[in-house]
Amino acid sequence: MKNKTGEFSPVDARRATGMIRLRGLVRKEFLQILRDPSSIAIAFLMPVLLLFLFGYGVSLDAEHVPVGIVVEKPDQDTSRFIGSFMQSRYFEPLLMSSIAEAVQALESGTVDAVIHLRQDFSKTLMASRDAPVQVIVNGVDANTARIISGYIEGAWIRWLGHEAKATGTDLRIPVQIEQRVWFNSELRSRNYLIPGLIAIIMTLIGALLTAMVMSREWERGTMEALMVTPVAQREILLGKLIPYFTLGIGGMALSVLLAVFLFDVPLRGSVFVLFAASSLFLLTALGMGLLISILAKNQFVAGQAAIIVTFLPAFILSGFIFDINSMPAPIQVITHLIAARYFVSILQTIFLAGTIWSVIAWNALALVIMSTVFLGISRRKFRKRLE
Repeated sequence: MKNKTGEFSPVDARRATGMIRLRGLVRKEFLQILRDPSSIAIAFLMPVLLLFLFGYGVSLDAEHVPVGIVVEKPDQDTSRFIGSFMQSRYFEPLLMSSIAEAVQALESGTVDAVIHLRQDFSKTLMASRDAPVQVIVNGVDANTARIISGYIEGAWIRWLGHEAKATGTDLRIPVQIEQRVWFNSELRSRNYLIPGLIAIIMTLIGALLTAMVMSREWERGTMEALMVTPVAQREILLGKLIPYFTLGIGGMALSVLLAVFLFDVPLRGSVFVLFAASSLFLLTALGMGLLISILAKNQFVAGQAAIIVTFLPAFILSGFIFDINSMPAPIQVITHLIAARYFVSILQTIFLAGTIWSVIAWNALALVIMSTVFLGISRRKFRKRLE
């Protein structure tokens, strides 16, 4: 604001000068990003690689499971039963001549399960609809073993129902379950993994990039040059945060586009809410990375600390792959200190369920608190003086 003489007041002049300095710092950092291809690779190439790796290479679905089938006395009933497995996308049946051969295949890893139909299969089936079927499952991978057992049991129940309908009899099962799957009706693990992976990607972009920023300045000696200038402390921090926040949002946008248009993950919620929540999480990740870089002052140490302190906890304790409710109680308490836990919950809700405010609001509030804490500590720890 100008005074009576038409000149700017000292306060307004300082603000204008501060904005000029801040624009200069931001421009300097953007030019540094353009000169350093590693930053662009982390922001844009790494999300593509991780999405391709997890989208195409990692699956929690058990499909085309090799199953050994042993039939002691083949007939029409056993043929129809085996046919139900032949037509399923979940199994790749391998017919074997004896149970000994099947057990050997199971031990060698050729098959993951064995289905054994005994000689009295058809006789018992005609008598009581309760045919003797032996199922042996490789339990080394407990999760896969449970999935295979469920698939085989489901195939058996469906086959019994089809046989009862064909013969005009009633299938007497104590409990009839009619299930409906909400939010991910196709039961595609990709729909669950990709949104969580976006949180891991943004953790790496935010924390790893900013962890290298201040430490790089100290190593190259340019921080000393900044210290002797009239640039304020907050201007230095903002000059570091603004470019990498922009870079992180760009990586986020690329990840969302790949998730929706390449991997066919549904986006049922608001795009605006998605990017607002992403901004909160990115500020938290930037705050963590900035704090690490202020304390470390060495690029190698800062990079290792960023991976150990931010990436590994986000990967293991965020609910991205491992269910938090299945963890021991003390570990569940620790997960509340992991920012990615809240962001993964927001992403999975927005992508698969929609804009459910009862879920989004509390998790967003946790991100607001964490971003405020980390950025506040970073500003407090950063001192514009040489040590």
